[in-house]
Amino acid sequence: MRAEEFAAQENVSRETLERLKTYEALLRKWTPKINLVSRSTLDDFWSRHILDSTQILALGPDDAHEWVDLGTGGGFPGVVIAILAAERNPDLSVTCVESDLRKATFLRTVLRETGVSGSVIAERIEAVEPLSADVVSARALAPLPKLLELAEPHLAPGGVALFPKGAEHDSELKEALETWSFRADKIRSRTHPEAVILRIGEIERV
Repeated sequence: MRAEEFAAQENVSRETLERLKTYEALLRKWTPKINLVSRSTLDDFWSRHILDSTQILALGPDDAHEWVDLGTGGGFPGVVIAILAAERNPDLSVTCVESDLRKATFLRTVLRETGVSGSVIAERIEAVEPLSADVVSARALAPLPKLLELAEPHLAPGGVALFPKGAEHDSELKEALETWSFRADKIRSRTHPEAVILRIGEIERV
């Protein structure tokens, strides 16, 4: 998938596309230095990373005001969501939590260079004060039981968690239900035939 193909498919403006291209250029520049993403995935940047993150934004509530992305790393999905939300939902506040100081610096650089509002907290997730988010997301961060442990303190009442998961998602759900009670919807991923996005709400420890 090329940038223009993504833009046409997802109906994004020229301004948003230019911001995403700026992000791509920065990611390619920084990755050799601090390993933001696997270099093998850069050739499929627009599908593997941008479209994969875009589909997560679409699953959040329309009236969400606070979005927290845990373990943002190279910016997925948090920075992509912040860039898209600048046009689609300008009232949405996006916070990225990333404990690696070099990666946090990169994330702040992307937000500055793209002119997009958002905040970056450079602390371990466990040390962050509750953020009362309408949505908490995390991509490729931890198994589901651990994700629920990390996300639950930061969700506002009625909030939802959005977690992309691969082919083993059913076994992760089964394991998580041993220690947690929750409602989960499985939405088929648009970028991988065996992957899903888990939309989880009503999270309580058993």
